[in-house]
Amino acid sequence: MPTEKLQHILSQIEAARSIRQTDEDSFTSILEAARQELIQLAGEYPTDAKVMYECAAAHDRLGLEAEAVPYYETAITLGTLDVEDLRGAYLGLGSTYRCLGQVEKSISLLTKGISLYPDDHSLRVFLALAKYNAKDYEGSVQLLLDSLLETSSSEHVQLYRRAIRYYRDRLDQTW
Repeated sequence: MPTEKLQHILSQIEAARSIRQTDEDSFTSILEAARQELIQLAGEYPTDAKVMYECAAAHDRLGLEAEAVPYYETAITLGTLDVEDLRGAYLGLGSTYRCLGQVEKSISLLTKGISLYPDDHSLRVFLALAKYNAKDYEGSVQLLLDSLLETSSSEHVQLYRRAIRYYRDRLDQTW
């Protein structure tokens, strides 16, 4: 297990994140260097799920979605990611599938992710995006409304909670 080298690369990525706001060019070059190191590490340790996940995420952050897919798929298939990384892999791969136009794969994977992590509303939001792309507009809006009601601390949203729940199932109905 390449933990020491992986930790070094992850600290580079973390440093890149901290400068992203002020210097996008530096962020990109640091992340690209880390991606190259992760590709090498993935070649050396093809059964290390953490390495595969971080390699996928680095590709994804650089907009290289198609290249991220096999790393995400391997990371999930290996079955050894910790809980948080597995959740991230489901979200990352599900979102990536959607971005690549593989909407049914996206919906399937994100739905499985939600079954594993039912309280994770970020998975629900990305599933809503995939459902929208699949032209399931009603399902998309319903997911977003459910997440809004579950996560919003806005007194104004909560004041109309009952009405929002009622209309959620009657999106196309008029009176």
